[in-house]
Amino acid sequence: MYSYLREVANVQGILSISELCKWLDVGRLTYYRYWRRHAPAEEETALRDHLQRLALANPYYGSRRLSALLRREGTDANRKRVQRIMRQDNLLCLRQKKFVVTTDSEHAWGFYPNLARDLALTRLNQLWVADITYIRLREEFAYLAVVLDAYSRRIIGWALDQHMRSDLTLAALRRALHDRPLAPGLIHHSDRGVQYCCSDYINLLRTYNVRPSMSRKGNPYDNAKAESFMKTLKSEQIDGRVYATIEEARLDIAPFLECYNRQRLHSALNHRSPQEYEADLPQAGDSYYEGAGI
Repeated sequence: MYSYLREVANVQGILSISELCKWLDVGRLTYYRYWRRHAPAEEETALRDHLQRLALANPYYGSRRLSALLRREGTDANRKRVQRIMRQDNLLCLRQKKFVVTTDSEHAWGFYPNLARDLALTRLNQLWVADITYIRLREEFAYLAVVLDAYSRRIIGWALDQHMRSDLTLAALRRALHDRPLAPGLIHHSDRGVQYCCSDYINLLRTYNVRPSMSRKGNPYDNAKAESFMKTLKSEQIDGRVYATIEEARLDIAPFLECYNRQRLHSALNHRSPQEYEADLPQAGDSYYEGAGI
């Protein structure tokens, strides 16, 4: 039923509402009830997504110029509304932190030095890197947290949910800790987001004798491998699509993550996939990671 109603909304203007409802055997009252319930949330999410893209492309623009850009591109939103969304999505800080939307480093938790900056990678489970990105749904946003082995570029833990609380990053980390054999001296590197600095996350790392490491303030290049993966995910799989629900997003993204490990060729790995590269290492036999998550 809801998919039919959405079909009505999408082609509105070609035929009248009465004609479309009659064609789909849906009452006009049902349509308008659906529209009042869902259309405002869909419109707000579309505006937030559009504004985020413009703000990241124009990091020195304030609310006035971004409002003007929106109007020029056919989106009508007054300046007060633009300011509210920029404040909620941490876009007002883009002049100082051009790349950040999902990272909130203004918190009371402590930070940790960057142990990965000059680290020479020589083996698996020497350095893990972690990051978060947003996934647009029809009426809201979902958030994906990933953990990668920096040596092989393999995704070793991930979690997708409709919030950015520490539970999200903890779920991805627990998956990695469960599926990978730990090695002495393992370093976990992330940005300075509250999800990675909070006591629950740091305590879990310390329970497994994993040393925390964090990027310098306002420097995305310190976590380049994780940032690069997120860019690949956005450009090659998501590619601007809007998922109706988080379940739909999960069904689309999970197979990509599995194929990424098995099939994605990396020039840094001599044009092998992460799984092939790990299997060819002297310390890893063909079944070394059999059954290890994705």
